[in-house]
Amino acid sequence: MARTILAIIPARGGSKRIPQKNIRPLAGKSILAYTISAAVDSGIFDRVVVSTESEEVAEVARRCGAEVPFLRDVRLADDFTPVSSVTTDALLRLDPGGKKFETVAQLMPNCPLRTSDDVRDSYQQFKSTQSESQISVVRYGWQNPWWAMRRNGQYKLSPIFEEQMTARSQDMPELFCPTGAIWWATSETLRRSNTFHVENRTGWEIPWQRGIDIDTWDDWTMAEVLLTLRANQNNISSMEWQTPA
Repeated sequence: MARTILAIIPARGGSKRIPQKNIRPLAGKSILAYTISAAVDSGIFDRVVVSTESEEVAEVARRCGAEVPFLRDVRLADDFTPVSSVTTDALLRLDPGGKKFETVAQLMPNCPLRTSDDVRDSYQQFKSTQSESQISVVRYGWQNPWWAMRRNGQYKLSPIFEEQMTARSQDMPELFCPTGAIWWATSETLRRSNTFHVENRTGWEIPWQRGIDIDTWDDWTMAEVLLTLRANQNNISSMEWQTPA
């Protein structure tokens, strides 16, 4: 049997900051539906599986076109379990012998703006670099991370990167922030390390507009704005295509 490509979407039922976040409607459809659509429409996965402990989330996932072949143990659905452990658990359940899947993608549902093209492009880089794992990252923008400062209880500021405080921004190297949009790893890597954060991991850059992680209500509002802008741009493009010459 040829070894294939597996997509795992971790989507627990509980969420403290945004209740029922993974099935809450965002711009007309559940936030989970965006991730399932991006995975299915990419056309590169042999299976798209949602890992959840919630039957309610499972029903939504199935309606959106994903598989939910099992409900995960509730001990893997708390606030402390690393999400990579959830993905590894799903891999071991689906392929206990390690002979079915060569490559695994972890797609977080709180990153709904990534597209099927992003999934395909990130996979191409992962294969071309032959790295053990690859995580998606966004480039820091208008706020310079080199000038980050801590503030204590008395409002006193202390720089994290003291030497960079007096340097010109154009002289500093680019820094990148991980986003949960699209993470890749070989099956062997996850089985051995139970994490994507291995020593030789690489980073695939996604534009921040499509890599946004929704963790707070402010993030949710930003995602709604970005989806509205995307819809307007698509409508304009469609109208231009239909305009007679």
